[in-house]
Amino acid sequence: MALTIAIDCMGGDHGPQVTVPGALEFLKLHGDAQVILVGLEDLVRGELRKARADNDARVRVCHAPQMVSMAESPASALRAKKESSMRVVVELVKRGEAQAAVSAGNTGALMAISRFVLKTLPGIDRPAIISVLPTLTGSTYMLDLGANVDCGPEHLLQFAIMGSTLVSALEHKERPTVGLLNIGEEAIKGTEAVKQAAELLRSSSLNFIGNVEGDGIYKGRADVVVCDGFVGNVALKASEGLAQMFGSFLREEFRRTVFTRLAALVAWPVLASFKRRVDHRRYNGATLLVLRGIVVKSH
Repeated sequence: MALTIAIDCMGGDHGPQVTVPGALEFLKLHGDAQVILVGLEDLVRGELRKARADNDARVRVCHAPQMVSMAESPASALRAKKESSMRVVVELVKRGEAQAAVSAGNTGALMAISRFVLKTLPGIDRPAIISVLPTLTGSTYMLDLGANVDCGPEHLLQFAIMGSTLVSALEHKERPTVGLLNIGEEAIKGTEAVKQAAELLRSSSLNFIGNVEGDGIYKGRADVVVCDGFVGNVALKASEGLAQMFGSFLREEFRRTVFTRLAALVAWPVLASFKRRVDHRRYNGATLLVLRGIVVKSH
């Protein structure tokens, strides 16, 4: 059976002019896949015509008359935007017409809609956003990256269980290491919620290694790094900004003189390999865990 992805074409900062070409690029890489492009039909079809893909049999357009803005509250998106492109892609997953939904839209709204439409697995209060990040030792999985701004100790414990279970399945690790993101490794550091979460983690059956500082994420201290959505999102965006700044600095330095340009040519294979390893676009998709369906948050 062909994989079908429902894409919220109105989500993100640029809407169909970015999401539609992105969907078509995905189809080039995956010839057996199909996409359902959801959004304002005229705009979506206009982008398809520009790309000369309006007759592609693997592309289906689904009209959604509403869209969720980046500034809209989750409650408003859930109650007043029942025909939004974001709501429709999640509904398509629920009905079995798509195997996954992808949106670059409002994170809080996506979490609220997905939780309401798809529901969570038994015993879990909230979905969490998880993504894989490059490290010195390979990669680490980090959650929550923005779905839950305010979290109690029990939520952080649940996130750890969710992340550990996922990594165990994906990476074939029997007992993945779990670290709790904190301002210091000492047990006395952190907010009350973080300190209480650490106690819960120590008492659990998870392979908890203790607190992990920010630099420990990229040193590969733990297979799974757990934090609340506020801290996780700030850390993720700061990391992306740092990577972009570093790349910009390198380009400036190599363009200074004829000699530095020649040096860039010699070093190009190494630089290209380095770029592939740290390019945040390779780690764009973040999954909302423990829903009864697959929802991916892009940005």
